[in-house]
Amino acid sequence: MVLENGFTLIPPLVAIAIAVWKKNAILALIVGVSLTWLMNANLSPVQGVLDTFSGLATVVESDGNRRIIIFSLLIGALLVLMKKSGGVDAFIERLRRKNLVTNRRQASLLPSIIGTSIFTDTNLSMFTAGIASQNLFDKFGLSRARLAFLIDSTCSPVSILLLINGWGAYILGLLDGYQLTDTVGVLIDTIFYNFYPIIILIFVYYTAFTTKVYGPMRHSVAINTTAEGDSEVAEPQGITELSKARYLVLPMVQICVMTIALLFYSGNGDIRQGSGSWSVMWSIISAYLVLCVLLLKDGVFSLGTVIQYSLNGMKNLLPVVIILVLSFAFGDAVKAYGTGTYVSQLVDDNVSLLIIAPLLFITAGIMAFATGTSWGTFAVLIPIAIPLSMSTGLPPSFLVAAVLGGGIFGDHSSPISDSTIIASMASGCDHIEHVKTQLPYNLVAAFLTIVGYVLVAMYLI
Repeated sequence: MVLENGFTLIPPLVAIAIAVWKKNAILALIVGVSLTWLMNANLSPVQGVLDTFSGLATVVESDGNRRIIIFSLLIGALLVLMKKSGGVDAFIERLRRKNLVTNRRQASLLPSIIGTSIFTDTNLSMFTAGIASQNLFDKFGLSRARLAFLIDSTCSPVSILLLINGWGAYILGLLDGYQLTDTVGVLIDTIFYNFYPIIILIFVYYTAFTTKVYGPMRHSVAINTTAEGDSEVAEPQGITELSKARYLVLPMVQICVMTIALLFYSGNGDIRQGSGSWSVMWSIISAYLVLCVLLLKDGVFSLGTVIQYSLNGMKNLLPVVIILVLSFAFGDAVKAYGTGTYVSQLVDDNVSLLIIAPLLFITAGIMAFATGTSWGTFAVLIPIAIPLSMSTGLPPSFLVAAVLGGGIFGDHSSPISDSTIIASMASGCDHIEHVKTQLPYNLVAAFLTIVGYVLVAMYLI
């Protein structure tokens, strides 16, 4: 290989530049994968193309990756069936009819608790929490910007901490192949080093419990529900049986319980040794089948309608699956090209161990902010973080946590992120107002995270 050392940085930098320029993660990853293999083949076009297709084939051939693809598609089918069956609306209506919210504090805590509870899918979590709380926030004079902050700063941070979901399986896939003695253990240990989501969740519950807000959010005005035409709040339509809530609750509970049980089973009693992708896949398959049986038995849908909605749901998540496959392929290509090894040697020689984790956190934050995707950021930077850990002696969970936290920070601060946009939609808040009012909280949490990483590094070295 002639194009080595500093040249190995070119593919990730080009991928990042394209993602920032075109705001297109798929295009950026395609170029990144192709360029990496082209340069690895000493600019031989034929060999570069062959290696690119070979790399993509290798991704699909992996059992773990195939499982992730399968359950990612099934999540799309599951979400559409939950929504079309009235399960989501019935769950929201049941919360309202319980009449458990009687003051501003309880109104603020409701979306926070819902967002924390539904951690298997961030979009479902935000829509459920947002729609359930819109009327209540208006009733108690709380701004929609506050609601958007509470749901946006709960759902993704919780998903990266409670890893019994697609996030955990995806990260396990990225960690695979680095000769780690305990991959699941490394993933679990990232929870304790993942300071950013922990800090932002503390901010969320502080805001909800005290009802105090700071910065631009103080000037956000609540919607006046007494003025005709001032508020358009999404109301559940056609909910005649609150028992329909089980179409949402039962699959969610089943996924959580079965995933934990299967992790114990596949790990021979040790959850840390269990197969994450296998456990999540079978949990989602079983939840999907149970939901289909319920819907058919109750006469909600015909078999043809179930199949049609399932296919539509899978189609909706197809772009996400494409990003997953390309992310795995890019990670493999960068690893084969030696980018991570070169960066680890560079940092080992020239950078203090105290600032390696802060640098990874900041880099991940900038990349995720610019691209609007945390998963694409993980795919680029985890293959750099692991070799850095091996060369410096810092725990892999520590450096991987810095990448994960930085990705979450950038993703839910970015105005082009799908999660930020969905939070605005689900809360009925102006998108720019949401970004502007949430950013100060995120920046403070990021600063405290960087300080925490420096302190931990001082202890570790």
